[in-house]
Amino acid sequence: MPVGPTALTMNSFSPVDIVYLWVDGDDTQWRSRRRLALQQLKFADHVDMAAYSNVEGRFRDNDELRYSLRSLEQFFPGHGHVYLVTDRQTPTWLRRHPGLTVIDHRELMPGCALPNFDSGNIESYIHLIPGLSERYIYFNDDVFLGAPLDLKKWFFEGGVYVGWSHDAPVSDVALQPGSTALENACRRSIAWLRHDAALSANLPYVGDFRTFAHAPRPMLKSVMLALEGIAPELFSSVRSTVFRSWEHPTLVSDFVLRWSLLHGFAKVRDYRFSHVSTGAHDADAALQDIAQRFGGIDFFCVNDTTDDADSEDPRLRTARSVLAAMLQTPSSFEKLEGAGMSAAQNASTWHLEAAG
Repeated sequence: MPVGPTALTMNSFSPVDIVYLWVDGDDTQWRSRRRLALQQLKFADHVDMAAYSNVEGRFRDNDELRYSLRSLEQFFPGHGHVYLVTDRQTPTWLRRHPGLTVIDHRELMPGCALPNFDSGNIESYIHLIPGLSERYIYFNDDVFLGAPLDLKKWFFEGGVYVGWSHDAPVSDVALQPGSTALENACRRSIAWLRHDAALSANLPYVGDFRTFAHAPRPMLKSVMLALEGIAPELFSSVRSTVFRSWEHPTLVSDFVLRWSLLHGFAKVRDYRFSHVSTGAHDADAALQDIAQRFGGIDFFCVNDTTDDADSEDPRLRTARSVLAAMLQTPSSFEKLEGAGMSAAQNASTWHLEAAG
């Protein structure tokens, strides 16, 4: 199958759309769907669940999206259309905006895959969003820009740039139940590429056993579409999950990048970035370091690892306050005042108005 960016990719003036995933883990209707889905899992699927795949921190909304959008508007004002992928929810503070479209899971994923609580599964569909630009950037809502975004640092003619994380190397062993999703994704990607190289009689693939940074993820839609035909078994695997599984790790954050590096659709670049785990003992110091470097750091991630802590845990309040201090100016996507309704009610209003 021919693989390559379309002519639109080569045009430096073509739009670069933005895609976010978002969830409000406190929404009662959503929590009911999550609880029922867990009850209906087969025993084997329970065994396959990855560590921390169903903790509150996986789904908690600590206002990250609000501040990520503020950072996007501050540091990349020339971005294209913004797509927000959600499960029958919309943030109460989000206003109707001509540059933003809310995409419900039901519009993007087959009914047999819903409801779904594995971001690795959900993000495997985002390149199918109708109207999405060839070049786009995928954000987790806990990833923020920390300096002006120069597209030349993220895209080159016909490809994208990627960066390695600061994490320790991954061991060259089989997938491990207790490993992180990114560690297992590294292992599975390299195993697939080694096998593919052997089948193709190419030189043996030598994988770099490192994980990629939690970063804004520059993507090419044409490459994603081609990979569905090149590695259908990997897409089928990740799309078989309901909750995050250690046996079916994410594709977008590893395999797509590693395959692209091998075939010339990606290059490695060094970025200035930081990663904070809110449950770590040094989280406060790491947040203060980001605040001091703000304006001169390409991006940063504030990952909620407080797991099942209360939403008003001091560690979460600190993260919110640091983000609020750095990113004080509301984005054009925010209402001036609260909506006074739940995320699910707000989502219903959006879709009812859109239908009308």
